[in-house]
Amino acid sequence: MDWKKKLGSRKFWSLLAVFVTALLVMFNLDSVTIEKVTAMITAGGAVVAYILVEGNIDAKAVNKE
Repeated sequence: MDWKKKLGSRKFWSLLAVFVTALLVMFNLDSVTIEKVTAMITAGGAVVAYILVEGNIDAKAVNKE
């Protein structure tokens, strides 16, 4: 499995957010905590995806030179 590609996938981060949210609901946590955890997962996913994409762009630019 290509983890670099997987971590850059919006589908992966959406799946992770939905799965963790379902677990939090199952354990009867309050809605504010669930919202905060979901927000952190989606924000983290966006940051990781951005870093991987920018790294890939930079690597391709170096290879052209």
